[in-house]
Amino acid sequence: MIRLSNIQLPLDHDDAALEDAILSLLNIPAEQLLGFQIFRRGYDARKKTRIRLIYTLDVDVQNETGLLATFADHQQVKATPDLDYHPVAQAPASLDERPVIIGFGPAGLLAGLVLAQMGYKPLILERGKEVRERTKDTFGFWRKRELNTESNVQFGEGGAGTFSDGKLYSQVKDPKQYSRKVLQEFVAAGAPEEILYVSKPHIGTFRLVSMVEQMRASILELGGEIRFSARVDDLHIDDGQVTGVTLASGERINAHHIALAVGHSARDTFEMLLNRGVYIEAKPFSVGFRIEHEQSVIDKARFGPNAGNPILGAADYKLVHHCKNGRSVYSFCMCPGGTVVAATSEENRVVTNGMSQYSRNERNANSAVVVGIDPSDYPGGPLAGIEFQRQLESHAYVMGGSNYDAPAQTVGAFLRGEKPARLGTVQPSFKPGIKLTDLSEALPDFCIDAIREAIPEFNKKIKGFSFDGALLTGVETRTSAPISIKRDNETLQSINTQGLFPTGEGAGYAGGIMSAAIDGIKVAEAMALSINQAQVVPTKN
Repeated sequence: MIRLSNIQLPLDHDDAALEDAILSLLNIPAEQLLGFQIFRRGYDARKKTRIRLIYTLDVDVQNETGLLATFADHQQVKATPDLDYHPVAQAPASLDERPVIIGFGPAGLLAGLVLAQMGYKPLILERGKEVRERTKDTFGFWRKRELNTESNVQFGEGGAGTFSDGKLYSQVKDPKQYSRKVLQEFVAAGAPEEILYVSKPHIGTFRLVSMVEQMRASILELGGEIRFSARVDDLHIDDGQVTGVTLASGERINAHHIALAVGHSARDTFEMLLNRGVYIEAKPFSVGFRIEHEQSVIDKARFGPNAGNPILGAADYKLVHHCKNGRSVYSFCMCPGGTVVAATSEENRVVTNGMSQYSRNERNANSAVVVGIDPSDYPGGPLAGIEFQRQLESHAYVMGGSNYDAPAQTVGAFLRGEKPARLGTVQPSFKPGIKLTDLSEALPDFCIDAIREAIPEFNKKIKGFSFDGALLTGVETRTSAPISIKRDNETLQSINTQGLFPTGEGAGYAGGIMSAAIDGIKVAEAMALSINQAQVVPTKN
């Protein structure tokens, strides 16, 4: 097929416009066009009164070879790349030992699925519960303040991304088209087919639940095994080689190939790994607040008179500002038509995050407004960033009233340094609830100064961003893992622990559902190649 890129059409174009654009660009008669499909559809909203849809199309035509030769130097016309996934290995007829995956978030899920499809029958260990039971526990915390430290927003089947906006796009380099593999598996599991072509695909929590269940069923059908409420409390290493794990139940499982896909909040696991000698180093992350506006304000700022168009949907944004104090402030995990949610996994701490459903039809938009920090801000060793996070989360718990309510302040009061007296027009979506207070006490001074400088600057790009009645809720601390479990660039194994394959957000190699899933596929392939190499028996002459 031939791929045509940068096909621009009006927002309100009719059904025939795409075919007309193809015929015009290729300069062929209609009978030579055998068919086409949309590979990607995005939009250009820089001119709000003249928003354009931008298409990438895969086209089936007569005389494909001749047309490609004719357009050899044309930037819009290229051969369609191979989008099929090609397994790198197949399991031996008999395996000496099953590979083990610790964690069943996006990285562990895709690592497990790909290993199962290649015949390796992985054993997956997840400390939390299966996704529907986990959902009950999570909603129970939001409604009744009853926290289950092993089953919550952070821990359980599907990982932290289950309770998010369900974004399925990433800026990671992807020359092998792993993202296409991820999207195709999601569609096969029940996701809407539009995620294959819209430029910013998302799913939302409720749809993710049923998809995760279907993907779990696929792994089981292929001979894999999944154990829930199976926390790994110890890792066994013999002369630099992983030999197995011990579960909280006391059971020992022997394994020489282990994928570590524990997510960014497995603080007890990070401590155990460090104690066992696995190389870990501190890395930068970000902290800040959630900011809420009425979604209609964001729609109008981004789309002008086209706000509300069903093709465009609820508007998002992406903002960054470099401050005078040398800090960078940026928007993170923007959730159009969503809610701010309680995301702690530890008692007596408050953590915020954002979540949307597929419809994105809640009244408010929210995103994190966060400040970049690095290990020099929290000196002390590889796990010092975790202690830094905990201090902020514990203080937020006290500021909120020591009952899991979150501290909050209107944007106007925050910018002016005033004591908050009442809410503005933006009603808080955070559950269990909020307590109005002075957020300048919630973060280090350099963070407060940076956010106060950035919000008015963001208002220059999104009119209404610094609106007095908008709401800030704190604290956002789990933007990414504060540690990196370093791995070899070629084998993807820990640099000092053979057989241990760190992957996903918790290891410092991803930042979101898609990038974590892609990294899970990479690690599955590396594990498969390593297993096959280990099982090769040299022939005797």
